[in-house]
This record gives sequence, C-alpha cells and structure tokens, in this order.
Amino acid sequence: MRAGPGSFPPAHRPNPWFSLDNHRTRRQECADEWFVREWLPLRSGGEFTVRFWGVRGSIPVPGANTVRYGGNTTCLEVRCGSHLIVFDAGTGLRELGRELITTSPVDFDLYFTHTHWDHIVGLPFFAPAYNPKSRIRLWAGHLGPNATLEHVLTNLMMAPLFPVPIDVFRASCSFNDYACGDVLTPQPGVVVRTGALNHPNRACGYRVEYAGGVFALITDTEHRGDDIDPNVLELARGADVLVYDAMYSDEEYAQRYKGWGHSTWQHALRVADAAGVRTTVLFHHDPAHTDDALDRIAAEADRVRPGTLVAREGQILTIR
Repeated sequence: MRAGPGSFPPAHRPNPWFSLDNHRTRRQECADEWFVREWLPLRSGGEFTVRFWGVRGSIPVPGANTVRYGGNTTCLEVRCGSHLIVFDAGTGLRELGRELITTSPVDFDLYFTHTHWDHIVGLPFFAPAYNPKSRIRLWAGHLGPNATLEHVLTNLMMAPLFPVPIDVFRASCSFNDYACGDVLTPQPGVVVRTGALNHPNRACGYRVEYAGGVFALITDTEHRGDDIDPNVLELARGADVLVYDAMYSDEEYAQRYKGWGHSTWQHALRVADAAGVRTTVLFHHDPAHTDDALDRIAAEADRVRPGTLVAREGQILTIR
C-alpha cells in the first residue's frame, strides 16, 4: 500500500522546510525523502498521464491504411503533475511541438531510447527548439563511451543530410549522457529508472515513478526465446502501464525477423504476466501492419490478456 499523508504520527510528519541542524537523525532524513517522493506529488494533485504522438517503428507510413492508429514514428508525452517528459523524437514530435507552442515556452526533459533514425528524425522540426524562452534537457544512455548525444544530433543536422546546422536552435538545450542502469531524478518527486535493452547499437528502457504510480517504456528490444530479459522484468515490475515493443507476431518473428532487434505482441503479454503489469500497450507497430491488421492483433491480444491496448496516435492514458 502506498504511504499517505496520515502514515506518520503527528510528531514525525515530513516537514517541507529542511532542517539546518547538522545533527539530523536518520528518521528525519527518511521523513524528508518520503515527503519529496510521495507526499508532495499527492499534495499537488498532479495527474500522471501518457499521450501517444507517434506509435510506428522504422519509417513513417501516412496514408489511408494507417488513419486510425497513425503513421508517425515514436514519440510519447508523459505528464507528472506540472512536469513534462518526452520520450523519443520520431516524426510524432512535430505534432507535439505544434501543440506545445500554443501554450507557453516549455521547460522539459527529452529522453531517447536510442538514436536510430526513426527515433530522432522529428527533432529538426520541433517548434519549441526554435523558441529562445524554451529550456530542453536531452538525455541518452546508450552511446558511451565512444560517442555523445550532442555529437550524434549535430551530425543529424549536418550537410549534406540537412540544410541548416543544429546551431539554428534558439532554445536553451543541454545534452546529457548517462549509463543505462542509472537512476535519474529530473524533478522532485519524479524518479526515472533506466535499463539496457537488447537492440543493435544498444538502447535503453525507462521506468517512471511518480506519486505512487509506475509507467514503463520498453521498446526496440529483442527477446531471447521464451526467456524474459531480467532488465526488462525489473523495469516492468508492477507497472500501472507498460508500453512494449510489439512490432511483430511470434510467427512473423520466427519466419524472418530474428536478429532485427524487436519483439512480438505475444512476448509483450508474457512480460506483463511475469511482471504483474496492470495495463499493457502494444507499441512500435510494423509499418506493414495496416489498421485492419492492428484491429486483428488488438482483438487477439485482448482475448489472451483482457484489457490489453494497441497504441494509437492521440490516445491518452491515466497512469495514476
């Protein structure tokens, strides 16, 4: 059971004003840690949600056959109360940017699962990056020690691949590299856990913990037989919402796609069962899978594990 404001006796309830006394007890330190991690988000009443702006893998596929689920490549918007987190910068990032510039300058963290084309190609078309009042912190954990995120994204916007350099961005951008497995705290009360995934050139999965809720994003990872990757299991354990790489079916994977770095919708459900996930969302759809094909997958997945969803552009889920 998640701790609540009444879980501490009155004399030991967390105090937002941190003591200046150098002789703090461990009980005081634990109380302050609990206040930031649990009570403060609950007090603020902030929602914990995810919105899908791009759900495809490999290449965008606009057209009549992808209208209902969407054809943009990966991009997710996660709201932890007032704090904004964006995952991946596929072509869906452009539409997210158009939405964000209608409100105010943005201050947020952008985490990359990895830097293959379909996960970064939307960045040059992201309107808030051209607003000098925006503050954007970009993160990746899969590149070290031989490359940095700034180097990779600079090369994305370099001749002869792109007409203008990354210097055209006017936002305050910081480029941050970490190691998969690190635990990040972008804001008080928001914890982002990371883990290495099995993908060519490496990738990172994410677990966001906020106000007692858990959101897990595990995409661009290949399973090994029926075994569940321990990193995947740890990221997914007890998640309220798990978004998982379901690019293929078991049959498609076995016939053609071993070694391509992706998983199946059936394995997504095996992970969900093993990890005790509440709601599973199938994600990173094969560009060859039409709306009708995804409808069939949705029906079959819901039969196997009721409540399973297939990600659609524009879909919003409440995590907590």
